[in-house]
Amino acid sequence: MANNAELLAKGLVERIGLEMGVFTHKPEGKENYKTETPIGDHEVGIELVLNALMDAKHGVISTLNEIGAVGHRVAHGGEFFTKSTVIKECERAEIEKLCELAPLHNPASLLGIDVMTKLLPNIPQVGVFDTSFHQTMPKEAYLYAIPYKYYTEDKIRRYGFHGTSHKFVAPKAANLLGKNHEDIKIIVCHLGNGASICAIKNGKSVDTSMGFTPVEGLVMGTRCGDLDSGALIYIAEKENLNYKEMNTLINKKSGLCGLTNGTVDMRDISKGRNEGNELMTNAFDCFAYRVKKYIGAYAAAMNGVDLIVMTGGIGENAKDMREAILKDLSFFGVDYDADANRKCQGEDAVLTKPDSKTIAMTITTNEELVIATDTYQLAKKFNESMIH
Repeated sequence: MANNAELLAKGLVERIGLEMGVFTHKPEGKENYKTETPIGDHEVGIELVLNALMDAKHGVISTLNEIGAVGHRVAHGGEFFTKSTVIKECERAEIEKLCELAPLHNPASLLGIDVMTKLLPNIPQVGVFDTSFHQTMPKEAYLYAIPYKYYTEDKIRRYGFHGTSHKFVAPKAANLLGKNHEDIKIIVCHLGNGASICAIKNGKSVDTSMGFTPVEGLVMGTRCGDLDSGALIYIAEKENLNYKEMNTLINKKSGLCGLTNGTVDMRDISKGRNEGNELMTNAFDCFAYRVKKYIGAYAAAMNGVDLIVMTGGIGENAKDMREAILKDLSFFGVDYDADANRKCQGEDAVLTKPDSKTIAMTITTNEELVIATDTYQLAKKFNESMIH
């Protein structure tokens, strides 16, 4: 499907349950449509989507019968979901169990699944899990050094996220080089407001920077990344903060936001750095340093690296950040090409010189296409099995 897929429309439903919601619908080749209206719950939001898809002026289909399947991005698949799957009663029940591991995200996914079951009861639904790509990690990569019962009883371990992006860009980059991604060692850096790095050996994830939650690993827009847990205990005791307040601190007030006293956009941080602003410089350097450190660690974990890929909003567009990361990696064969980097903006490109032992690239990601492709393929198989 990926070779002949055609985008018909994309959109966004925001501020569900608040006084005023926002619905954006962008059909290809037609005028964009945006409205502000109360969106009381997910069912109202999805009805807006379906009505827009069939609208005489803005629509791209004639009837709901043209919808053959629905794909859902589900944040957490735990150890149960090792790949995308058609959602039946059993799978829905497992997703509900995993709400304990992802209380902010999985309940919303369940609402979407339930609403689509109500509105389109006769078509297959597919769950595509952020964590499933990383289920190939070995135990030494995913176990935490805490009492083992917390793994066996509570399943506390490294899960990793951004799986759809890592899964998409690794083979795409390799194909552009005329290589098979299952024959080489790849480090993918998904760099954006949320950021993670993945070590991919012979096509499989063997380690990734995000952990039990998306807080661990790199410096991010508002998330702290790696942090001594003792420091958290100290802050909680000193400031008399409860669990919810600490959760807000590490998820919404830290990272680039915390280092700069409120700035999260890498464009603004890079501009401030160039102007000599100390806080912006610190944030920029911390972000770059953490990425370089993980690249080095994963090169060691895989006993080498053939290809380094940068993707996500920062990886695809932030030239200064890419340079800060790549220019000091010559020790394991990255011959950085400054001219190629300067010319590259939001496109697929090689960032190293022709004879570079280790190749570095920037690759545009498309997580929606991964979801659509998995949904199409699984729904097709499901429908065929129902016929037979």
